[in-house]
Amino acid sequence: MASPSVTILEADNLPALAGLPDSSVDLIYVDPPFNTGVTQRRTRIRTVRDVAGDRTGFGGQRYRTEKLASAPIYTDAFDDYVGFLRPRMVEAHRVLKPTGSLFLHLDAREVHYGKIMLDEVFALRGGAGRRCFQNEIIWAYDYGARPTRRWPAKHDNILWYTRDPDDYTFHLDASDRIPYMAPGLVGAEKAARGKTPTDVWWHTIVSPTGKEKTGYPTQKPLGILERIVRVHSNPGDTVLDFFAGSGTAGVAALRNGRHAILIDQSPAACALMRKRCAEVFVNGAGSFEAPSPEKPQ
Repeated sequence: MASPSVTILEADNLPALAGLPDSSVDLIYVDPPFNTGVTQRRTRIRTVRDVAGDRTGFGGQRYRTEKLASAPIYTDAFDDYVGFLRPRMVEAHRVLKPTGSLFLHLDAREVHYGKIMLDEVFALRGGAGRRCFQNEIIWAYDYGARPTRRWPAKHDNILWYTRDPDDYTFHLDASDRIPYMAPGLVGAEKAARGKTPTDVWWHTIVSPTGKEKTGYPTQKPLGILERIVRVHSNPGDTVLDFFAGSGTAGVAALRNGRHAILIDQSPAACALMRKRCAEVFVNGAGSFEAPSPEKPQ
């Protein structure tokens, strides 16, 4: 099996997708803008030695986090959100292999429109349409503000579609396991082993002060992406993310022996991806280098 590799394209994802061959990728995960109407910004920080600081570093030393700047990444507002997504999902369907899966990560405001749109897209080229829908995964977390005039929104929605409704890659045994809520009812052996997840995934967000945090405003946890990669692809497969942002899907792919294609039009996002992917190579086999960004002609 070839060593894992990553291709990073700094480009508008629609023409970039059009340049990919039919049936060429095994797994697609996309986390597009959520149409929140907010300008997303990346915050840069530095750490300063401080015994009363908020971080612990090497050798137990304490450090204080200082915010340096906040640079805009993109404006998350669309007059026709589905009209923006649809041509990109049509291309995604085209490049997906017959046994491949697509994951579309949205929130409760747009997921219903996204599902209807994907039902239509997966009916193209003689596809099975809504039968290709497998699950709506609820990613539940508990962090951030709590409004007092409505129930706090503490989950995202991830739609899972397969190119073929009956023949697709799914390795449940490859998933991480989670604790039983009532371990005393299942016995010591099962409790120690844990259980496989359901369609509700309880997983914390990326900690604002944790090691995983990059400062990218919409960064998703590595644990969520690694679960998707491990269960829905095989070693040596190709994972595509064309709203790649901080590059977490690519990091998850490389860490698990998959190839990655990452597309984003933000130079800051692509620079961050190259840095994170290079760190995977250095900390893993130690002999790879993340390629420079490529722009379609």
